[in-house]
Amino acid sequence: MLARLFISTVLTGVLGGAALAQESWPEGKGKDVVSTVCVSCHEARRFTAGGGYTPEGWQTVLDMMKNIGAPIPPDRFDDVKQYLSSNWPEKPKPKPVVIAGDVKVEFHSWQVPTPGSRPHDPLATRDGMIWWSGQSANVLGRLDPRNGAMKEFTLPTALSGPHGLIEDKQGFIWYAANWGAHIGRLDPKTGEVAEYFMPDAKAKDPHTPLFDRGEKHIWFTLQQANMVGRFDMASHEIKLITMPQAKSQPYGMVFDSRGTVFFEEFGGPRLASIDPVTFELKEYALPNPGTRPRRLAITSDDRLWYTDYSRGYLGMYDPKTGATKEWASPSGPKTFPYAITALNDVIWYVEGGAKPNLLVRFDPRTEKFQSWEIPTGGGVVRNMMPTVDGKGIVMAESGVNRIGWFEIRQ
Repeated sequence: MLARLFISTVLTGVLGGAALAQESWPEGKGKDVVSTVCVSCHEARRFTAGGGYTPEGWQTVLDMMKNIGAPIPPDRFDDVKQYLSSNWPEKPKPKPVVIAGDVKVEFHSWQVPTPGSRPHDPLATRDGMIWWSGQSANVLGRLDPRNGAMKEFTLPTALSGPHGLIEDKQGFIWYAANWGAHIGRLDPKTGEVAEYFMPDAKAKDPHTPLFDRGEKHIWFTLQQANMVGRFDMASHEIKLITMPQAKSQPYGMVFDSRGTVFFEEFGGPRLASIDPVTFELKEYALPNPGTRPRRLAITSDDRLWYTDYSRGYLGMYDPKTGATKEWASPSGPKTFPYAITALNDVIWYVEGGAKPNLLVRFDPRTEKFQSWEIPTGGGVVRNMMPTVDGKGIVMAESGVNRIGWFEIRQ
């Protein structure tokens, strides 16, 4: 069900408006498949104001649909791709604004093995490997950046939709099954997977897992379920906390220096925190009602940094003083800033709506931006994190089916 909802969400930006009767679809080879097979999973909708894809983009969408079981006849795949590309081409996107500066970066990127994997979240592990969650392919992937060798691990529950990834002290890889309603653990040495399912049927979509101090618990958000969860590593008990306001959609999450968990509410202009001992929940309203914070980063002074997805801003909130400050993202309001991380108290984030995606560096000390076009296009970079040695940042390039990292050279 959640996998079908995901594909519907992908297409909502392309096909909007009133439902189409079959005779109202544009004529062309492939119409019969799109107007019958495709609508078996999601409502048929007419193209209006948003979205569309390049032929390569539609290829990726169709590969994702195949991965989750869409019954597209193999001999009609090219017809469907041509039909969609001709009738719903990509509309112009904001051009990235490159700002020069003194910092140098070198990009590295690899195509992942399974087409339509939709790499969602990267993980840089202590042994120098780069992992990714192949959300639409139901795999976790591992890359050795020294030689480009890759391996994929298929997960036992079909359509589990792996989201965020974390590594424990033993080297096990933990993930949140965003479509499969469980927390999973992969043993990279044996390929064995353990699964721990949500205790509440409403808790369908865990994602963004994080370890607390000492790795006693995994905290995670559940966006559509409107919850935050905590998994006990010893007892395997899962505690769920429902948000006080409906449709808050908790998403990105970080810990401050005292162990308090902070997260964003994508459904409203708010940040929130939970005391890990008392479970007291507090909400912090952001000043602009149109703000939709997507991902979250934190600097050593415990200031929170968020990407404002709807308005095209970088924002900062200081929990100690309640002060908020915002900076317009370089390429403008329609660039959908998404992935964000902090390294050595410098903020790095990506404008996912610019084409190609724009990597942005922001120095809080000088309040100056520097930016680079992502050579592969990025395809909406949804998450990124620093490497263990602090020399670079890994990222997942969802729309172009790639995983990559960039070295930082001062």
